[in-house]
Amino acid sequence: MKRVFVDSGGFFGLLAPEDQFHAHACTLFLRANSERWHLVTTNAVVIETHALLVARSRGGRRNALGFLDIMASDAYHEHIRKADEERAIALVRGHADKDYSLCDALSFVVMERLHIAEAIAFDRHFRAYGRFTIL
Repeated sequence: MKRVFVDSGGFFGLLAPEDQFHAHACTLFLRANSERWHLVTTNAVVIETHALLVARSRGGRRNALGFLDIMASDAYHEHIRKADEERAIALVRGHADKDYSLCDALSFVVMERLHIAEAIAFDRHFRAYGRFTIL
């Protein structure tokens, strides 16, 4: 079964019709469903997505609560380990020329740990990191 990481931009694009990536996100999630991809995210991405939905989506709190309901019942999220945090902080410190957020760095580290090569992500940092295929 194909495993694909989902970043907050993927979730936001799906759940916020006003987002510039909404159509592409819908296409990717429909494909994921029809091809039975195993979608993986992290608890850090869940937190970041909730905050984005509250602050930036037209549905605000309603969208954010709906997202939490979906995550509670229908998604796998990998919990960040202490070693992931340490590696992510080292990654952020080691790439002084990049402005990776800690959440993005945690995603990179977890994807590498779980050997996930593809991501639903619209964040330029995933492309800049250059180690994954962005769908």
